[in-house]
Amino acid sequence: MLLKGGISMLNKMKPKPKWLRKKISLNTNKELESMFLESRVNTVCQEAMCPNISECFSQKNATFLILGTICTRTCSFCAVSKGKPVMPDSNEPQNIALTVKQLGLKHVVITSPTRDDLSDGGAKHFCKTVSAIKAMDDSIVVELLIPDMKENRESLEMIAHSGAEIIGHNLESVPRLYSVRKGSDYKRSLRVLKLLVSLNPSIKTKSGIMLGFGERDEEVEILMQDLLDVGCKYLSIGQYLSPSSHHTPVVEYVKPERFEYLRKLGMDMGFKYIKSSPYTRSSYMAHEYLDAR
Repeated sequence: MLLKGGISMLNKMKPKPKWLRKKISLNTNKELESMFLESRVNTVCQEAMCPNISECFSQKNATFLILGTICTRTCSFCAVSKGKPVMPDSNEPQNIALTVKQLGLKHVVITSPTRDDLSDGGAKHFCKTVSAIKAMDDSIVVELLIPDMKENRESLEMIAHSGAEIIGHNLESVPRLYSVRKGSDYKRSLRVLKLLVSLNPSIKTKSGIMLGFGERDEEVEILMQDLLDVGCKYLSIGQYLSPSSHHTPVVEYVKPERFEYLRKLGMDMGFKYIKSSPYTRSSYMAHEYLDAR
């Protein structure tokens, strides 16, 4: 049976190679899952079915998901639920800050689903969350991973001056394969990253991509140059893993050697730090990026 684009259903069913067999421990996850439930906070670790969840939770680390758990876009690679979201929880910024304190985090990553239903894309809520964390302890490094916010300049200006030290916005894939990222636009995402730097040159910008959609190395090289051209010097590269049979299938399980090749290529091109491995995700070992300055 062939799917759209001539991809065989067999691609969805082929077993993972040995380098992609990280174990998830439900027992390891229980302590933090109970904490987050009691604190009324969400994590992208849980909502996006991150394969690193047990590793990170065992170290009492997590990436927080604000503005609810429902996304207004229908990207075909993402496990986050799609539909009509609820209004933001006004208590969420403080709940996040208190949870950060409880976990003892020194580098915090905050992200959200895309909220096209909100006039500011959720920018004010991002800023309130940063302020709540900084009011508690200004030495905590805050990293935001934002949607494109429809390239709204006012929203992006708020984000740029939110107090966060690093702001990420993921390209996810090369332009030829952007059908997996419905509602988004490659060039718009590049403009978002460029605008953030121009609005506040003191911040660091970061992006992330996934391999395994069928991209070619030369396309990834062009993407990396595009990021450098808009002042983005930090990049994560990881393996795409299809969340279910209803999502875009994996075309290729990329070997670790290719991840290392692309890391070295990008560093030679001028990136300050690239984390590139099959299990790398946008916020995985996020503290390493600024430590490399």
